[in-house]
Amino acid sequence: MGDMDPHIFAVAEEAYKQMARDERNQSIIVSGESGAGKTVSAKYAMRYFATVSGSASEANVEEKVLASNPIMESIGNAKTTRNDNSSRFGKYIEIGFDKRYRIIGANMRTYLLEKSRVVFQAEEERNYHIFYQLCASAALPEFKTLRLGNANYFHYTKQGGSPVIDGIDDAKEMVHTRQACSLLGINDSHQMGIFRILAGILHLGNVGFTSRDADSCTIPHKHEPLTIFCDLMGVEYQEMSHWLCHRKLATASETYIKPISKLQAINARDALAKHIYAKLFNWIVDHVNKALHSTVKQHSFIGVLDIYGFETFEINSFEQFCINYANEKLQQQFNMHVFKLEQEEYMKEQIPWTLIDFYDNQPCINLIEAKLGILDLLDEECKMPKGSDDSWAQKLYNTHLKKCALFEKPRMSNKAFIIQHFADKVEYQCEGFLEKNKDTVYEEQIKVLKSSKFKMLSELFRDEEKALSPTSATPSGRTLLSRTAVKPAKARPGQASKEHKKTVGHQFRNSLHLLMETLNATTPHYVRCIKPNDFKFPFTFDEKRAVQQLRACGVLETIRISAAGFPSRWTYQEFFSRYRVLMKQKDVLSDRKQTCKNLLEKLILDKDKYQFGKTKIFFRAGQVAYLEKIRADKLRVACIRIQKTIRGWLMRKKYLRMRKAAITIQRYVRGYQARCYAKFLRRTRAAILIQKFQRMYVVRKRYHLMRAATIVLQSLLRGYIARNKYQRMLREHKAIIIQKHVRGWLARVRYRRSLKAIVYLQCCYRRMMAKRELKKLKIEARSVERYKKLNIGMENKIMQLQRKVDEQNKDYKSLLEKLTNLETTYNTENEKLRSDVERLRMSEEEAKNATNRVNMLQEEITKLRKELHQTQSEKKTIEEWADKYKQQTEQLVSELKEQNTSLKKEKEELNRRIHDQAKEMTETMEKKLVEETKQLELDLNDERLRYQNLLNEFSRLEERYEDLKDEVNLMVSIPKPGHKRTDSTHSSNESEYTFSSEITETEDLPLRMEEPSEKKAPLDMSLFLKLQKRVTELEQEKQSLQDELDRKEEQALRTKTREEERPPMRGAELEYESLKRQELESENKKLKNELNELQKALLEKSSPEVTAPGAPAYRVLLDQLTSVSEELDVRKEEVLILRSQLVSQKEAIQPKEDKNTMTDSTILLEDVQKMKDKGEIAQAYIGLKETNRQSLQDYHMLNEDGELWLVYEGLKQTNRLLESQLQSQKKSHDNELEALRGEIQSLKEENNRQQQLLAQNLQLPPEARIEASLQHEITRLTNENLDLMEQLEKQDKTVRKLKKQLKVFAKKIGELEVGQMENISPGQIIDEPIRPVNIPRKEKDFQGMLDYKKDDEPKLVKNLILDLKPRGVAVNLIPGLPAYILFMCVRHADYLNDDQKVRSLLTSTINGIKKVLKKRGDDFETVSFWLSNTCRFLHCLKQYSGEEGFMKHNTPRQNEHCLTNFDLAEYRQVLSDLAIQIYQQLVRVLENILQPMIVSGMLEHETIQGVSGVKPPGLRKRTSSIADEGTYTLDSIIRQLNTFHSVMCQHGMDPELIKQVVKQTFYITGAVTLNNLLLRKDMCSWSKGMQIRYNVSQLEEWLRDKNLMNSGAKETLEPLIQAAQLLQVKKKTDEDAEAICSMCNALTTAQIVKVLNLYTPVNEFEERVSISFIRTIQMRLRDRKDSPQLLMDAKHIFPVTFPFNPSSLALETIQIPASLGLAFISRV
Repeated sequence: MGDMDPHIFAVAEEAYKQMARDERNQSIIVSGESGAGKTVSAKYAMRYFATVSGSASEANVEEKVLASNPIMESIGNAKTTRNDNSSRFGKYIEIGFDKRYRIIGANMRTYLLEKSRVVFQAEEERNYHIFYQLCASAALPEFKTLRLGNANYFHYTKQGGSPVIDGIDDAKEMVHTRQACSLLGINDSHQMGIFRILAGILHLGNVGFTSRDADSCTIPHKHEPLTIFCDLMGVEYQEMSHWLCHRKLATASETYIKPISKLQAINARDALAKHIYAKLFNWIVDHVNKALHSTVKQHSFIGVLDIYGFETFEINSFEQFCINYANEKLQQQFNMHVFKLEQEEYMKEQIPWTLIDFYDNQPCINLIEAKLGILDLLDEECKMPKGSDDSWAQKLYNTHLKKCALFEKPRMSNKAFIIQHFADKVEYQCEGFLEKNKDTVYEEQIKVLKSSKFKMLSELFRDEEKALSPTSATPSGRTLLSRTAVKPAKARPGQASKEHKKTVGHQFRNSLHLLMETLNATTPHYVRCIKPNDFKFPFTFDEKRAVQQLRACGVLETIRISAAGFPSRWTYQEFFSRYRVLMKQKDVLSDRKQTCKNLLEKLILDKDKYQFGKTKIFFRAGQVAYLEKIRADKLRVACIRIQKTIRGWLMRKKYLRMRKAAITIQRYVRGYQARCYAKFLRRTRAAILIQKFQRMYVVRKRYHLMRAATIVLQSLLRGYIARNKYQRMLREHKAIIIQKHVRGWLARVRYRRSLKAIVYLQCCYRRMMAKRELKKLKIEARSVERYKKLNIGMENKIMQLQRKVDEQNKDYKSLLEKLTNLETTYNTENEKLRSDVERLRMSEEEAKNATNRVNMLQEEITKLRKELHQTQSEKKTIEEWADKYKQQTEQLVSELKEQNTSLKKEKEELNRRIHDQAKEMTETMEKKLVEETKQLELDLNDERLRYQNLLNEFSRLEERYEDLKDEVNLMVSIPKPGHKRTDSTHSSNESEYTFSSEITETEDLPLRMEEPSEKKAPLDMSLFLKLQKRVTELEQEKQSLQDELDRKEEQALRTKTREEERPPMRGAELEYESLKRQELESENKKLKNELNELQKALLEKSSPEVTAPGAPAYRVLLDQLTSVSEELDVRKEEVLILRSQLVSQKEAIQPKEDKNTMTDSTILLEDVQKMKDKGEIAQAYIGLKETNRQSLQDYHMLNEDGELWLVYEGLKQTNRLLESQLQSQKKSHDNELEALRGEIQSLKEENNRQQQLLAQNLQLPPEARIEASLQHEITRLTNENLDLMEQLEKQDKTVRKLKKQLKVFAKKIGELEVGQMENISPGQIIDEPIRPVNIPRKEKDFQGMLDYKKDDEPKLVKNLILDLKPRGVAVNLIPGLPAYILFMCVRHADYLNDDQKVRSLLTSTINGIKKVLKKRGDDFETVSFWLSNTCRFLHCLKQYSGEEGFMKHNTPRQNEHCLTNFDLAEYRQVLSDLAIQIYQQLVRVLENILQPMIVSGMLEHETIQGVSGVKPPGLRKRTSSIADEGTYTLDSIIRQLNTFHSVMCQHGMDPELIKQVVKQTFYITGAVTLNNLLLRKDMCSWSKGMQIRYNVSQLEEWLRDKNLMNSGAKETLEPLIQAAQLLQVKKKTDEDAEAICSMCNALTTAQIVKVLNLYTPVNEFEERVSISFIRTIQMRLRDRKDSPQLLMDAKHIFPVTFPFNPSSLALETIQIPASLGLAFISRV
């Protein structure tokens, strides 16, 4: 190699051999000036390795390694003034080898991508090749969506003015690039994603800006380049256009959005383009490395470093500075390797040597990277808040000028500096150094790109926050190396943010240090590329320029040291191991050094050609090659000897194989000849046999034809004779049968005529007797004694019939056994006779056929022969047919398979379509369902709010009525006449609807008194008149009901006396009453269950207002209850009559011999028609079936009189009746549906009317509008309350009527049972079944119940409710203890089945809570305490109600404590209404406490001291760090909130209810604050907006501390937050107006305009809002549909809900403290 011309393959071969020989990693460093051929040299070196080594697998890794070059050149190379294909980045490719030195993979690391070229190119230069390749391929169909054009159209590709390179076709280069991407595993979708991002960068460069003023700019509306960019990147146009013209400034507590100037916007646009390109470059490099990565363990590698060359231009900036700095480091490494290390090693090994002087560039490197060097000062200036390029230049002059010989200052410039590099002097311009070193990209623009719908783009920015990888882009647009190992190291946690803040220079310096470490760890090989001329002319060589480059890169010094030195060296052990083959066994000594000396003295006679050091042997140039030649010759001789031996062995093996093959061929040929001769002999013999059998076949066939013809003639003649004989015998037999049937028919006709006459006479007689009997039965219809006799007779008859059936069955079985025995004996005798006859016949036939047997055998032989020939012919025919059928079958199977395949494909296609359609339908239905669910939730909240408002109004009217009632009692001294004590039923109603019961108790009194001062007189008088009228009507209804009750009691007494006068009928009536009572109880239970199910369904599927009193569903339910109860009485009577008649039917049925009665069908049909209930008819039918279920003989006896036919007719009538009833029910259901629809329509009309009235009010002046709306609202609420009161009174009336009827019936039943027990004999008592009585067993452990006496109930209410102090209970006892005690008392009353006690306790509890709240309603602790206990009492009633939906949360022990006798669902509704009233009272108390604090604490007090200090002296207020005495601060509000929260938590209030209270509190705070802000001009300023924002943040912090952020309280402050932001934002341009409109979505148009009108600047830097800007706001908001109301409704209360919250506390573990004074209560 030393005698050959220099070649890149020679260097590559040397590196490859040294890696294989020395087993050490190698590096090839390709360096030189820009345009000298570094990239091509590195490419040829990799091509050599790929060709020589090959790959270790079938994946063609070497092709992938070579394919990475076109990709990296297209995205990293560009045309410059010195080179048409200049690499604008550095790369270090590590080619990995296995133990056999075959390529297994590669890894690429890149350095310092020149991002600035993406946005700027100098004259006669181009951008990166990939952009021009895209523009040249724009006409391709797949690129139509990119909307590309000529390169001169885009700003980023036309700046250099040279878009085309001579001799280069960009379209063809694009094809090569895409092929290389496919080879490296980048699929088509990823390729199109890359091109899409690149096209987006080109379009981004065409985005233009227009200046609005010096500090702001804007993008034209629907700007086409930006639209295309947003479409390609998948981002929102509005966001991108906004953040291209604005930036976000973040302070310690606030974040501001600031517009930027046009120049800043252009710089931000270019920085974004560079950032996107750098991210894409890194992504491509990562994917190339993934494609080149190998899973096989790497044994060694050869690194090829293609680094940028030394550069100097007319204008040199930060990029040239970094490039030349890198070349300085590489030159230093070269000097250290070639000069320093070489001479140091000679001195260490004590080799005689003369030192050579060489250039050392360490001072230049220290100037750049040492402490207080250029990079250090640059980083320091970047950290300064107001650092600039000029100040940095002055620091450089002050630090290094005249102190360092390598640093100079230009004469005519104060913004540049000169550095003396190893190659030349370079002048650098300071402008842009700081910006490029920092290269900030706005975070908001990156966030917009991260939110892109384009998956690949979001993937590029996914790891934005992580530590930068070896190929990641730095903020200055450079790609830096973070480590030098082959495999990237995992970033340490916590290092990402710190690494991200490093400057470009700092990171680039670190990457160079790591690169030097990598190169020092390998054996370097240098390729110095020399540029022949500076003009890119072919065949032109500039000698001076070449010598200058050789001197600059140290080649001349290398030649000198190589000529005088020892370039090759071996350790003694390595030399011995390598050249052991040149030694003989006797030359090998134990001393390796002496052995090597002896060998070299024999091989190299000139001792000057080598030197012996301490540990190594040094050789002159060419000596190692001489030794290698001797070694190769020795090995070649050995190889020839081995080849000689192996070739001889191979030829012998070949000869033996050929001999064996010849013998085998001979054997097979001779065998073939013998087989041919044997075949000839077999064919000759077969031909003779075929001739013989053919001749025999012809003769036999002729004989068989003649014989078959004779047999056919005989058979025809014999058959004709036999058929004639058979027809004659058949006619005789049929004539006999006809005669038999005719004679029998005549006899039966005579018999039936006689029988019909007899039956007719019997029917006439029986009808007459039945009519007589019917009269008797009607008289005795209601006699129970008669029923018993009939039943006794029926039972006797049934027993007789059953006994008779059993006897007949026994007789039938005995006769059947006898018949079976006779049949068996007969069959045996018959078989014996038949066997004898057969035996005789057989003997005769044997005798007759013995003579003909010989002839028959001969004929049979002939026949068999004929059949044999026929079978053979048929066999051949069948075989032919089988072959043909097999072929047809196979063809048919193949066709069927093809059809099956096509059908499967069609089926799959249809299934896919069906699946897609089903999926689309499912998605559509889900969307509709979600929308409907949201709408239903909104409607539910509206209805709940309306119901709770009505409940609040009702509570207010109730309190007002009680006050008026007390005043009337004081004014009127005459006691109320006619006052009557209400019964228990009425007290129950009082607990449900308190105001109704109180009105009922009030008598007809003149209400002549003054109204409260806060109400208007006319309205109150009308209300009093209506109430007085309603009281009068209620008293009249009460009196009429009392009269009706007395009348019914008198009727019951008269009935009782009449029954006593008629003793014989007493038993029947008692049984009738008992039966009626049982029916009533069962029916009442059924109706009660249905009513509970309806209420449950309404509560689950509707809002609370639907089930509220007075609601449509509630009225429908009560109407149904009334109709069902009325119909119940009628049907019970009919069922009793039907059952009595059925009993009489059973008694009337007599045995067959007593044919003296029959049932009249008309009576049965009338009874069946009276049955209106399906269950009664079915029960009657089952009774009939059980009565008539007898054996077949009994059915004949019963049906003799036609009873079964009558029953069948009755069932037919029943079925018709059921069908008609079903039709009527369907019709009633349709009528109810129409009524509901009409009601919905009426509600819609009412809504429209309210909207019209609202529109009319809006046209009035503000004062008149408020007065009219208040007047209208008061009138409407009053009318609605009166209507609700009327409806509730009607419902109370209905319920009381039903309950009174039930009481009367229960009283009568009790009296009848007492009388029946007196009259029943002891025998009857024994026969009658005894009802079981539930006797409670005394448990040893406690059952969670509390027992008290009825007289102690007032004391219980007084101690537990009226006199209880919440503070002591909350501190000392468990939360909700009063609720638990009350529920345990209710449980015991339920256990005793005492409805009066349950009703009285619940009524007293509710009234007691109302009294406490009325007395101490202004105390927050009291209201909170009883709200918590009321909710807990309500939850206990639900938890232990026994309903499945509530029981699933209980333990098995808790399920045992459920209520068993009473359903308290109605009381749960009353308690829920009471809880709503308490909640509303709690909100009012909160509002009264917080109202004085809000304005002072949120608006007036200065929480942030000094914010208002910028005001002029005339507007400054007196402020102090300490609040004035008597004023409230924000801390006061927060302390009060803490008090509220702690009190509610101590009382054990449900967490969900606490969240609702907090949400309501924050709403009041925000509404009051915003209303005062809208009414006070002095509060509308920028500083006050900041103050409000700070106060709101403090409230949010309080929510976070209390874990209440998900309560919805923060959202209620949104209008206040937006109002504060409105005070702080800029209010000048149209963009500001658009930003305000999009920001203030929670404020109404009137509120926004009001704030802008009230805005008052407090210093000279602010301006008033112009009228034109306000009009612009109004125009933009004119389409917004919001309320015209200016102020927020601070009195608005959100609808409250009480989610079910079961308690895990076991009732049996609760202890009653002695401090409560409840010693009269005992645990059960």
